[in-house]
Amino acid sequence: MNRPKILLADDHAIVIDGLRRLLETEFEVVGAVGDGRALLSAAKKLRPDVILVDISMPSLNGLEAVRQLKKTDSRAKVIFLTMHLDGSFAAEAMRAGAAGYLVKHSIAEELVQAIRQVLEGRHYVSPLITKDMLGNLVEGPAALARDLTSREREVMQLVAEGRTSKEIAVLLNISTRTAEFHKYNAMKKLNLRTTAELIQHAIKHGLISP
Repeated sequence: MNRPKILLADDHAIVIDGLRRLLETEFEVVGAVGDGRALLSAAKKLRPDVILVDISMPSLNGLEAVRQLKKTDSRAKVIFLTMHLDGSFAAEAMRAGAAGYLVKHSIAEELVQAIRQVLEGRHYVSPLITKDMLGNLVEGPAALARDLTSREREVMQLVAEGRTSKEIAVLLNISTRTAEFHKYNAMKKLNLRTTAELIQHAIKHGLISP
């Protein structure tokens, strides 16, 4: 019997190694990537059954990567495994299309249980944040997701990571002027005046790590 295929997405090698050792006894770990763009490419190539993904990753964060993944023909179940205990992150993850949400200090048995559960077509959310998440789902989308377009979120993250407009243009295959236009629009919508404020906002919403 074929074992379920797992793709890991986290920018910390020690986390990847630990997850691989934990899961390989029951599942087939088909790949590991360190950023959201690599995740999209690997998901298309490897066709995993389950993707374990962090929120804060370079180049393209986990939330945005999953939003884009769900627009493809991928049938992979997504479980977020992250340090973010705030229920607003969990609520946004479920809106993005996730089937599960766990915090990284959950016990190993809980992760395996979550994978089994989503493979059966159910959802799993860590009991540590379920109540808080429900409140955020009722309140509506997080400000970042509601106010910005997908492209504006991408550009905002890349600016916060220190990329120049020219570098962003090359990465996203757009013109430098278009990259600057998206940056301007994002800052205007969020009432941000400086790049420093943009970076603080990106950290607060999990686009980049502190």
